Amino acid sequence: MNLVTDSINAGSLFGGVGTAIILATMLASRRGAKLRVVTRTEAPDEQGFSQVLECNGLTTPGNVEFVHLNVNDSKSQLDVCEGDRFLTTSWWTTASVLGSVPAGRVDYLLQEDERMFYPLGDDWLRCNELLQRRDIRFVINTELLYRHLVDNGLAHLKDVAVWFEPAFPKQAIQGSMTTASSGKRNLFFYARPNNLRNLFYRGLEVLDRAVLEGIIDPRRWEVIFVGKDVPKVRLGEKLEPVVLPTMGWRDYGRFISEVDVGLCLMCTPHPSYPPLDLAAAGAFVLTNKFGLKQDLRQYSDRIVCSELDTVSLLEGLRTVIAMAESEAPQPREEAKVSRSWPSSLKAAVDHLT
Repeated sequence: MNLVTDSINAGSLFGGVGTAIILATMLASRRGAKLRVVTRTEAPDEQGFSQVLECNGLTTPGNVEFVHLNVNDSKSQLDVCEGDRFLTTSWWTTASVLGSVPAGRVDYLLQEDERMFYPLGDDWLRCNELLQRRDIRFVINTELLYRHLVDNGLAHLKDVAVWFEPAFPKQAIQGSMTTASSGKRNLFFYARPNNLRNLFYRGLEVLDRAVLEGIIDPRRWEVIFVGKDVPKVRLGEKLEPVVLPTMGWRDYGRFISEVDVGLCLMCTPHPSYPPLDLAAAGAFVLTNKFGLKQDLRQYSDRIVCSELDTVSLLEGLRTVIAMAESEAPQPREEAKVSRSWPSSLKAAVDHLT
């Protein structure tokens, strides 16, 4: 059982890569197969792989093989036998596998409408062509994304795809919610300026105005940016946010357990992981509407969805801050998300085996 991805190192271990690790592990276990993790851009971090499984309540298999098949080295080779199957994690990893492996042995874990990563052009065209294929099987992260794809030119997925909802095991969230040592509450902004779909600059604009208009009071709130390549900024001319880098799985679990409010934008139809992570940890979250994504209360009543104009986002931020400030210090309301990966992935694993 071959998992093909770009990297499993700490900087890449976001929810999507973690989900791929979990699904591949469960598929290998079901089939009684050896699991081989193949990375294309960075040598694999074996410790990070084990940490993902441990934090999600799963046992690390004893027979995992790790291979770095450098995409920039034309001499890199991977030994393949007739019984091998491949779980790919993007349109480009799928295309690379299909260059030398029969389509009938390929399952594609699709966790976003990847056409939206690009302006209309060659990359969009090749991505769309691959998504149109009927000779591979698709595993789609969330019913919401599945419905969007079917409604937007990929109706054949009804015949060649299965969808699942992600799980958020309690052991992945370390610690308990407490007020920061400064006595302030914590507001987390998912800050990824080089991932355009996360709308870093619209989020920055909203936070700046929120401080200027008193929606965020610097005396009561600490604003924390988490992401890569975040520039130094000052909000409302007086609040300098704390900037944290991307974290390993265990550190991220500890961090979200201390967050009161999250601002997590995603200009695509997928709910994205941070809003669900935070709601599962008991925080209140503001995210945005997009297409079929109009309401995420099926996951948690703590998630507020807003239109993407600045006024609507400011009102949404005012709402979630008020919800957090009015909540009594008591055990938090249980989110509606699944807490078990074996339960969440059972139908998908059954389908693929």
